[in-house]
Amino acid sequence: MEFELRINGGTIIDGSGAPGYAGDVGIADGKIAALGRVEGAARQVIDATGRIVCPGFIDIHSHYDAQVIWDPMLTISPWHGVTAVVMGNCGLGVAPTRPEHRDLMLRILENVEGMELDSLRAGVGDDWPFETFPEYLDAIERRGIAINVGALLAHTPLRTYVMGEEATEREATVAEVESMRRLVREALDAGALGFSTSRAPTHNVSDGRPVPSRAASLDEFRTLAATLGEAGLGTLQVAAGRDLATEELADIARQMGRPATWTALIAGLSGPGGHRAVLERSEELQAEGVGVYPQVTCRPLNFEFQMAKPFIFESHDLFKPVMRADHEGKKAIFADPGFREAFKRLKGFAIRWDRTVISQLSEEPELEERLLEEVAAERGVHAVDLMLDLSLAHDLQPRFRMAIANTDEAEVAELLRSSATVLGLSDAGAHLSQLCDACFSTHLLSHWVREKGVLSLEEAVRSLTSRPAELLALDDRGRLQRGLAADVVVFDPATVGCSPLRRVYDLPAGADRLISDAFGIEAVIVNGTLIRSNGKDTVSPGSDLPGQILRSSRH
Repeated sequence: MEFELRINGGTIIDGSGAPGYAGDVGIADGKIAALGRVEGAARQVIDATGRIVCPGFIDIHSHYDAQVIWDPMLTISPWHGVTAVVMGNCGLGVAPTRPEHRDLMLRILENVEGMELDSLRAGVGDDWPFETFPEYLDAIERRGIAINVGALLAHTPLRTYVMGEEATEREATVAEVESMRRLVREALDAGALGFSTSRAPTHNVSDGRPVPSRAASLDEFRTLAATLGEAGLGTLQVAAGRDLATEELADIARQMGRPATWTALIAGLSGPGGHRAVLERSEELQAEGVGVYPQVTCRPLNFEFQMAKPFIFESHDLFKPVMRADHEGKKAIFADPGFREAFKRLKGFAIRWDRTVISQLSEEPELEERLLEEVAAERGVHAVDLMLDLSLAHDLQPRFRMAIANTDEAEVAELLRSSATVLGLSDAGAHLSQLCDACFSTHLLSHWVREKGVLSLEEAVRSLTSRPAELLALDDRGRLQRGLAADVVVFDPATVGCSPLRRVYDLPAGADRLISDAFGIEAVIVNGTLIRSNGKDTVSPGSDLPGQILRSSRH
């Protein structure tokens, strides 16, 4: 048999969790054609001696919805072995969107997902090549993509499409809910992988109003979720909130007969050991046949922020006036003694001064990478006063980095080992100036496999491949098996990993982002085409890119 590509002499870890074995992989017509001892001519040969050969990694929680329009390479995910991403998470996206609501959708992405508005406007342009969700999928496919992309229909653009700007302010009428229900079915028929929403209190429009999905009644959400059950298609994804957590999701999952996954079960957010009750309940539900899967992450939850855009604190009522203020107005608020005293009394999410670092202060470089509390103690002031004083002295430009949660490695190990969880929350494409967890896959393989021994290679590869594929019903992905799509990664288990984060200015309009370089990823193959070799792209925008739109299995 003649192959387009043959990978020789590696250790094959097929994604199922089964032990690895020595063998070759033959690829023809974009699919896995042979495994084991493979003989026959090949147009291209990769020597994988001493390397692991496994399915391409699947990132189920990305926010590339806008970036994919100007960046068909979807950087930086392929650098780290990711061959498929799912976007439209947390009820956020860009389709369906009427022309008059385009800027609103971008402003929501700016505020909730930490994207730069000028960069979004420059990257997406004025003439969007779509309005409806089916048109959006077709436009992406027509323009070409380097890796595979699947999309969830997001509640916020859907609601705005039907209700206009009132979507942030009121519940929908019966007729409006019926219009949304029809559009959910239309999206599923066009290939949407499911439906997503958000009830997270941090998800607000820039003036403090809730994003449209948070203004919806739970009855509206239940009606739209039920459409998945009626169609027999799709997965539900939720950014959880107080009125939509494990038990509510379980009730909805029972009614619709479809799986649901929620963001995110993170160690430390509910105090030491606070994750265990949720883990146990998730295991019970799954044993009963109720598919509710909490997403977990293998990296500490770090945010890098400036007080010019203090996203990290915006869930607190104290910061609502800050959100509404312009740049000079923010400075006036931060100088106010009453505000400062109230800020010092804040507790809860994103208030960890003992884990806050001064990350960028070019005027005083000797303070960079030092703990805020340590420097504050030396100067005899509170950490809040030091942070605000430094910010005011330099026009709100200094950067600070706070480790919010997921820092207790023993607890994170419990989350990663659990059969009830699924690996997610990379947020690739979002919070670009604040964090970068698109490198989650190489971090998992280096830190949790090679360094800590918490997972075997087979377990880690399964969590990166077949486990997410099963959740999203991507039936032809996630395993190395004859007849399935040839999404393949070749990596060196001794060197695979990711670099510390670095800041670059390569987004449209010169906006910045944090990125991480990959080590040890020697080949990335998408639908049988080699797209990266030894850390360099082998395809380019404008060429015949091999990525596909991952549509629901019935489509």
